[in-house]
Amino acid sequence: MDNTTEKKKIVLSAIQPTGTPTLGNYLGALKNWKNMSKDYNCLYAVADLHSLTVRPEPQDLRRRTQEMYAILLALGLDPQENTVFIQSHVPMHSELAWILNCSTQFGEAARMTQFKDKSEKHPENVNVGLFTYPVLMAADILLYQADYVPIGADQKQHLEITRDIAERFNNVYGNTFKIPEPFIGKVGACVMSLQDPMHKMSKSDPNPKSYISMLDDDNVIVKKIKSAVTDSEAVVRYGEGKDGINNLMGIYSCCTGKTFPEIEKEFDGKGYGDFKQAVAEAVVAELRPFKEEYNRLINDKAYLAECAKLGAEKASRIAIRTLSKAQKKAGLFQI
Repeated sequence: MDNTTEKKKIVLSAIQPTGTPTLGNYLGALKNWKNMSKDYNCLYAVADLHSLTVRPEPQDLRRRTQEMYAILLALGLDPQENTVFIQSHVPMHSELAWILNCSTQFGEAARMTQFKDKSEKHPENVNVGLFTYPVLMAADILLYQADYVPIGADQKQHLEITRDIAERFNNVYGNTFKIPEPFIGKVGACVMSLQDPMHKMSKSDPNPKSYISMLDDDNVIVKKIKSAVTDSEAVVRYGEGKDGINNLMGIYSCCTGKTFPEIEKEFDGKGYGDFKQAVAEAVVAELRPFKEEYNRLINDKAYLAECAKLGAEKASRIAIRTLSKAQKKAGLFQI
């Protein structure tokens, strides 16, 4: 690692292998990950250990983990320049999580909104892993002494508890962990459902027409956008009560770089049919290079394994230093 890389701030980004990300995930965050790596020392992880809380089928988890790893590389993340790894390949995550469990108060873990929500939705599987999920997330972040963590609104509470755990450990045992900040970078689009534009686009939506998967076939993308909810005004302009058109304009803007006034001018006097066709073509063009690279990578299992091994080695070199420091500070006997 050269001096210029060492001086860069560290950013950790992790994504669970819960299925192919949507166009919303892509435009809102993933699209920026490659550019982010130019300005920061970035680590990108597939958080497969977190997925165990919902007890996925083992073969499904293995397949989805490999697919998500291929997705990260297909975004243009160079495994030589960045650290792109699979969480379970770096055992220090689990080891540090136990140490941090002992610096986490039961009450603060119990207050986590996500734990409450998932416990209510899945009362048949309220496991301890679900309860300590934020502590493992804290270990993910603190292991790499991350300066910044890109988070959505639903993860804000998890970063707050990470900071609380780190500060508590530092106060008791001495300075060990860097206190991470939320990453405030280029703001991506907040892409809404194509069928219910009052809600965010989500791959868990029961209506498949409501979201676009990053790996959807071109024809499927066109059909989904053409069936998107609009309004009766038939004028392409951004405004109140035009949630469907506002959403499509946001997508078109992200894919083409055009401003809303430019879009309004482009489609002045044209109907929604022309506009939807243009949006569909722009999305297809935006995702094409990614899909081509993904299809190449997913068919080269040996290369994926080689990159994952390299990523695990690079991540482990950083993680073992932090883990050893935490073990020593906590009083564990070392040899």
